[in-house]
Amino acid sequence: MSDRKLLVLFGTETGNAEDLAFDAGNSSKEFNLEAEVKGMDEVSLDDVISCKRLIICCSTWGEGDQPDNAQDLFDEVSESEDGCMSGVNFGVLALGDTAFEMFCQSGIEWDQILEQKGGTRINDRVDCDTDYEDDAAEWIEATLGLMENVE
Repeated sequence: MSDRKLLVLFGTETGNAEDLAFDAGNSSKEFNLEAEVKGMDEVSLDDVISCKRLIICCSTWGEGDQPDNAQDLFDEVSESEDGCMSGVNFGVLALGDTAFEMFCQSGIEWDQILEQKGGTRINDRVDCDTDYEDDAAEWIEATLGLMENVE
């Protein structure tokens, strides 16, 4: 892949975050970006650290838990050195259900840990409820526009 690479990662239990990740990947072509869409269990910490553009689509499971396919990577990032994400420009799309107390907790945790480890947030996190399609589509388009300008 070229310098226009965008890594789109999803953490999901039901497939909604995966669908949104692939929406972002498919739309990325319109923004001169070359997306690679992967489950969080398909990448290593090195893959995340070495990318310049990162979109996280993550649902919250149960009482604020990371999805099964996201937990190991989240733990690795949490235990990594401070500053290791410098050079990573990121945005987080969080999915949740306001019927639960820990609404969008997993996405909130990703947003916080990426910044804490030195990443640069290029768009505010969006916290999407069960009726998420419009909010998510709007956020994806805005975030891809910002990612396009990352040098």
